[in-house]
Formats: sequence, structure tokens, C-alpha cells
Amino acid sequence: MKGQRTQRNPFTPDPRYTESFKLMVVREFEQGTLNKDQLSLKYSIPGHNTILRWCRKYGKLHYPAPRRGIIGRPMKDPAQQKIKELEQALRDEKLKVHAYEKLLEVIKREDGIDLLKKDVAKQFPNLPRSTDEK
Repeated sequence: MKGQRTQRNPFTPDPRYTESFKLMVVREFEQGTLNKDQLSLKYSIPGHNTILRWCRKYGKLHYPAPRRGIIGRPMKDPAQQKIKELEQALRDEKLKVHAYEKLLEVIKREDGIDLLKKDVAKQFPNLPRSTDEK
């Protein structure tokens, strides 16, 4: 059948590809004309992750390491990818803020100190003062 890959003999070594060939395949993948399965068929590249490994090594886009078995294709638009990364960073920072708020609640409950009140800052003379305070 045309277009189907034949079973490889597990005892034959993987063919070695030149770096220029790998770069060409990665460039074609990043342009989005073909997906990795189509490229594997087109160039008879064995293995499910070969092209993805080449993309991580030679690609211009960000290819995150696989997490929990989920491997995704990076976004073609670098601006959209940056937005997605910044949204993740914002979620991480929100978790930090939540943790600090819980820490302040514990300090207030256990020690009776409300660190958010202004007069508490007067108890610590070594703290730097803002310029608008007199």
C-alpha cells in the first residue's frame, strides 16, 4: 500500500542522518506545512519521537520537555506562545501570593501580630521608611 511505512527489522541499526537533513526537516515542521507523522512518512524516518528530538535540539520554537506523557506542538506565533508562558507565570505568582496570605493569617492567629497594620511597622525601627512618611 502506498504511503504506509513497512515494519522495520529491530536488528538493523537506525540510519544516521546529516545535520543539514535534520535542520531541513525541523524547518519544514516549524513552518507547519506537515506534521511530524507526515514528515516521518515522507522521509521514511523511523520512530515516534525522532523528529521531536530533532526539534528540541535544532528548532527555533520552544519545545518543553514532556510532562506526564503529554507532548504538544509549540504555537507557530511566538507572541501567542509568550502570552501562554506569561499566563502560566501569573498563575504561579498568584499561588505564591495565596501562600503568603495564609502565612500572614497563621502569624496573626498564633502570635497575635497583624503585619498588615501600619502601626506594627513602628515596632521595627530597622525597617526602611518610605519618603512620604513624616
